[in-house]
Amino acid sequence: MSIALTQTLSKISWLEPMIKAAQGENRSQNLSIIAKAIGIPLAGILVFLMIWHAAASSINTSLGKFPGPADVLIQSKTLISEHITEREKAAAFYQRQDERNARRLAQDPDYIVKIRDYTGKPTYVDQIGTSLITVLSGFLIASLIAIPLGIVIGLNANLYSAFNPVIQIFKPVSPLAWLPLVTMVVSAVYVSDDPVVAKSFVTSMITVMLCCLWPTVINTAVGVASISQDLKNVSQVLRLSWLTHVRKIVLPAAIPMMFTGLRLSLSIAWMVLIAAEMLAQNPGLGKFVWDEFQNGSSNSLGRIMVAVITIGLIGFALDRIMLLLQRSVSWDKSATLR
Repeated sequence: MSIALTQTLSKISWLEPMIKAAQGENRSQNLSIIAKAIGIPLAGILVFLMIWHAAASSINTSLGKFPGPADVLIQSKTLISEHITEREKAAAFYQRQDERNARRLAQDPDYIVKIRDYTGKPTYVDQIGTSLITVLSGFLIASLIAIPLGIVIGLNANLYSAFNPVIQIFKPVSPLAWLPLVTMVVSAVYVSDDPVVAKSFVTSMITVMLCCLWPTVINTAVGVASISQDLKNVSQVLRLSWLTHVRKIVLPAAIPMMFTGLRLSLSIAWMVLIAAEMLAQNPGLGKFVWDEFQNGSSNSLGRIMVAVITIGLIGFALDRIMLLLQRSVSWDKSATLR
């Protein structure tokens, strides 16, 4: 294994035991490490699948038996097939439109070409993309507000005391409470005959932002306030400016707590978005789940279960991405991150 490839793979936390095993010389010890790194998680997944299969076969609902792993796999393939079919229809639509416009231009060179968008129903993959764009937009805006705010109130005990009651009051507010208020405000303020983005997107994004703001603010402030006195003394001896002090001393020392807040905020953002989409009927995975529930067909339960697993996998992937980002920007490369 090349040195460059080894260094790249070693950045992925769950691959570290296998990298060490591949570089070791004791074969029995290596096999034991690989078995723990791969075998134990696989065993846990297999046990979960068996319990799920056994439980599903004994649960009857108004729409039939509760979907088991096999049913979810079938519905997953169906949803992917529907997406491919819809993309083929869209490609054929645009091809016919281009051919029609080409003929009109050949007959009349002054003809103004009109490009119409394909208006087919969004597929399951399209809904996933919409949810990801919405949650990342809300999370990014929340982070841009929360990190500077957390740094400022973490550096000043009086500001921390002033803001803390406000943070503690709004932190536990449910997205179900925020959503009606946000919807009315957006409807009143965001008025345009040709909006750049849909109101539904703005409503969901702001709701996500309001709910995922607080963990990052709190953890950043605590991380900044917990900086050791030795580091503060170094900054004073060097007579660093406020901005340089924040950049050279505060941020590196507060990164672990800051990323703890960011990871919590991102997981909350993902949960809030699904609830907001279901309640407001905004495009995305939440609306997909609600539509299938209302549909009530024999395939609905299987499709809902596919969405549940997709939501979980995406949430896990987003958390792992944040973990890799933390590892890349952290000064302590030897720290154990989970």
